[in-house]
Amino acid sequence: MQMAGGRPRLIQALLDAFSLPDLRRRLLFTIGMLVVFRLIAHVPLPGVDLEALRELFERNQLLGMLDLFSGGAMRNFSVAAMGVYPYITASIVMQLLVPVVPQLRALSQEGEAGRRRINQFTHWLTVPLAALQGYAQLTLMRSQGVIGQTAALPTLAIIISLAAGTMFLVWLGELITERGIGNGISIIIFGGIVAGLPEMIGRGLIAKENVVGLAAFVALALATVAFIVIFTEGHRRIPVQYARTAFRGARMYRQTGSTYIPLRVNTAGMIPLIFAISLLIFPATIASYFASPPGQEPNFANTLMEWFNPNAPLPEGLFYWGAYFLMVVAFAFFYTMVIFEQMDIARTLQRQGGFIPGVRPGKPTTDYLNRVINRITWGGALFLALVAVSPFMIREVTDVAVLTLSSTGILIVVGVALDTMKQIEAQLTMRRYEGFLK
Repeated sequence: MQMAGGRPRLIQALLDAFSLPDLRRRLLFTIGMLVVFRLIAHVPLPGVDLEALRELFERNQLLGMLDLFSGGAMRNFSVAAMGVYPYITASIVMQLLVPVVPQLRALSQEGEAGRRRINQFTHWLTVPLAALQGYAQLTLMRSQGVIGQTAALPTLAIIISLAAGTMFLVWLGELITERGIGNGISIIIFGGIVAGLPEMIGRGLIAKENVVGLAAFVALALATVAFIVIFTEGHRRIPVQYARTAFRGARMYRQTGSTYIPLRVNTAGMIPLIFAISLLIFPATIASYFASPPGQEPNFANTLMEWFNPNAPLPEGLFYWGAYFLMVVAFAFFYTMVIFEQMDIARTLQRQGGFIPGVRPGKPTTDYLNRVINRITWGGALFLALVAVSPFMIREVTDVAVLTLSSTGILIVVGVALDTMKQIEAQLTMRRYEGFLK
């Protein structure tokens, strides 16, 4: 991290932002909305056996990882137990549908009005997805004895409360985007992940029997963060030149300029990890309904659960993490191609009078950019895959099982922190420029 005046750049940017009244107001508003989010996360739903719920999360590592993303809201089974993830799912579905459905593709090309319309469709899709996910969570809690059997009306009330909690958090996120600093939805997720870190660190401090392993765990976690920062910021610059014709009086002048297109090494972000882990969870979830109970002879469903158990020891664990690695690479290419197709850079360049030196406009430009993005996506895909399996590698190297390092969580935290820092610096630069003009 660069230093400014003897202080890290992020800290210096925050100090400068708090010295300006309008930016200070935006930062305080963002902090206030996060406080509201944390209050909502501790409002439990009625009829929950908290002791049974705590035991369930202690023996189920997958639920513990999901609870980390909700900032403890899932462990309390509060009205915010699902967080904003139904909205994220709806956003991903809409992104995949835009290049497929002609009407949505036409809307996406209508500028700001089209984007607002697509965002409205995303909100509508979030409601049934939140209700469906809420019912699935309620069914899981019932099967584990956390919640007793309830009548139809109380069940409906719980599902509506969970869906309303999700939509309330989405509204908070949009308020942060409008009146605060950064992307509000990302900051809500960021707040949930960071809120669960103190408890995880506390468990690590209590487990003092493996001090060397804990030290190695911290060192490898910091190295992973540095690795993520490097690849998140990495991009290849494609030079672009513009030629415009201007008239001054009766004379015609040809003006030229140059810039570049930054093609990111990791265009797909964290989406491939979410896709891959969602598919890997599915077989074990289905198998759990058919598995033999403890004490009886295991059947094929028990074997399937062992194959898809992220905490299984070697060599069984290699199947899950190997499949995770390959699926992340495949989804990284798939999602990058979807996003790159929607951007349609070649047509935008041609419409604006730009061209890549040495490449003809139109289809040759499209082919050239596709070749470049395919090559650099190999780096981004392998980076994501290594980050995805880093919890397994760190656990095997350090022999520390009490701490859970979520690769997706680290990607979110680092990405949101970098994006927020850039937005704060952009706001400071704009105000300094305006002050210079005045």
